[in-house]
Amino acid sequence: MAMSRIFPLVLTHRRLPTLMGTGAVLASSGFMMVHSTTTKTQCTETNELLLKPTESPSLLIPTAEASLRAMRLISTAFRIILDYQVAKVETHMPFSSLNKEECEIKELEAEIERRELKLEELQIEYSRGTGSNEATRKLSVEERIELQNKQKTQIQEAAAELAAVEEKWMTREDLSSKSRLNRKSAERLLNLCRENGGVYIKVGQHLANLDYLIPREYIEVLSSLFNDAPQSDINDVYSVIEEDLGHKAEDLFDDFDPIPIASASLAQVHVAYCKKTKKKLAVKVQHRGLRETSAGDLFAVTRVVRAIDSLFTDFTFGWIADEMAPLLPKELDFQREGRNSEQAAADVRKSGLACCIPKVVWERTSPRVLTMEFEEGFKSTDIEALKDSGLNKSDVAKLVSSVFNSQVFHSGFVHCDPHPGNCLIRRSKNGRPEMVLVDHGLYKRLDDDFRIKYAELWRSLMMADLEGIKSACSGMGVNKMYPLFAAMLTARPYDEIIERSKTGSLSARTHGGSSHEVGSQADRAVIRGYAKQFLGEIFSLLGVLPPQMLLLLKMNDCLRHIDMTLESPTNTLVIAGKYAASAVYREQMRRTSSSNNEFSLAKRSILRFRYWLEYTKVMFRIQIHDVGAWILSKYYSCLNY
Repeated sequence: MAMSRIFPLVLTHRRLPTLMGTGAVLASSGFMMVHSTTTKTQCTETNELLLKPTESPSLLIPTAEASLRAMRLISTAFRIILDYQVAKVETHMPFSSLNKEECEIKELEAEIERRELKLEELQIEYSRGTGSNEATRKLSVEERIELQNKQKTQIQEAAAELAAVEEKWMTREDLSSKSRLNRKSAERLLNLCRENGGVYIKVGQHLANLDYLIPREYIEVLSSLFNDAPQSDINDVYSVIEEDLGHKAEDLFDDFDPIPIASASLAQVHVAYCKKTKKKLAVKVQHRGLRETSAGDLFAVTRVVRAIDSLFTDFTFGWIADEMAPLLPKELDFQREGRNSEQAAADVRKSGLACCIPKVVWERTSPRVLTMEFEEGFKSTDIEALKDSGLNKSDVAKLVSSVFNSQVFHSGFVHCDPHPGNCLIRRSKNGRPEMVLVDHGLYKRLDDDFRIKYAELWRSLMMADLEGIKSACSGMGVNKMYPLFAAMLTARPYDEIIERSKTGSLSARTHGGSSHEVGSQADRAVIRGYAKQFLGEIFSLLGVLPPQMLLLLKMNDCLRHIDMTLESPTNTLVIAGKYAASAVYREQMRRTSSSNNEFSLAKRSILRFRYWLEYTKVMFRIQIHDVGAWILSKYYSCLNY
């Protein structure tokens, strides 16, 4: 995932705790919406959800198979642990080649630390403003502007110098023993996931998404699991359909294609046609036996990692099994997915956005078979397909962001995985882009209080309202670390927000350069400058944040990746700000209407006018930004022509 984000920049910092030790900290904070301790009740509920009465196979074979996979897990885990323990010993040997390599890397790290300190000092000085001391207060307006520009230039130069040293460090680290060891261990895990299949592939894919937590070698190696998920034998597919729906596939569908158009860790999708209407259908079929073996696999994974946690405190991955235990049964229930899609479709209709959600064919749907009307579309980041369709990349980026921000700020019923493969695009009859949203297995319902607080924060972020940002962050339990939290949400240096508060722009730059240069090495260095100020508290921030926020951080990263691919770097900030402002305005008007007994009619009228004025101001700023962006796009098009 090549995207600009504060999360990975902060949490993969070289001076964080040992390789896997951070898992315990995240586990204690309820990372990714799930409590870290799996109780006996949770395990029982999970097993009951996984083992439903539609089938009643003997548990003997699934248990035996799960035991065999557990043995492979134990073997792989201890090999990885042994490799790291041996490397730790070798590193401290006086004449070890590993020791020499680490010394060279540490020299670069010391240089990075010096440059980080310099950048941090410049940032603090710039953040204070030109009126922070007696000497600067005596300066004229022109002299203050000149001083501000000088400070911004110094920040730019310091960030560029830091980025250059860091790039050298990263290149050197690739050749280090630690990098080779990480890659070797990641390949062991990859082989385990492929050999065991099912839940293990799901765990591997989950690890591949944790680029803010585990070393990048693991991300690079395990990411291959997204592209080579196993396919079920067609006879197994037919068996699942017959067992769940009570009829053979040939009796239910016409032209059932035996070759799946997509395959994932839990299911695969086949194209077929309705016998009555001849409509094209997408039939999602769960891998045979997965529901039965999942219970045993989850139990085995949990037990094994618990044992490893107790023996080796540096390796704490038990929280991953704890997280998946309550979520996996929900994903395995395709009827639940169907209900989610219908709720999402109802919300989309209210929003008026050009988004289509495939209609569920309930008479051909069961816990393991989900049949939907087939909707054409291509990945939202497929640039060639966009060109062939004659669609504007900026329009597509706006549509995708609008759909998800409408869910977050208006309906509160949020799709948990907005990656490009789930956000399909096609050209509508009016020539504009239309989005097809798929994969509704996991949704999160945001409570109204959290939704409004989050909306207030995003409105303040877009408007660069520094006091509003502090107040909104404080309402979510974040006080001292609000600059870091703001940077985590926007993936932009907090300096930029300060700059926008002075200029009134929605896309100002902190330290020179065009607004297109989002996610540069220098930007990353600037963000890390703030992160370093709070490095000792970074994990406590995750503990303070509501669990719902962790989902939204992931969603923001996915949307930002789409924006960057479609060359719309400021899109997320503006679209989120627009829907956030609308949500805040609606809530303000609702509260005013419900306070008939508290305020007089005149007072309520004044409040309504004030709220309307604030909302209009936000929308006017957005319109100005959109017009400016349109003029710039036309200007650059003329230059390229």
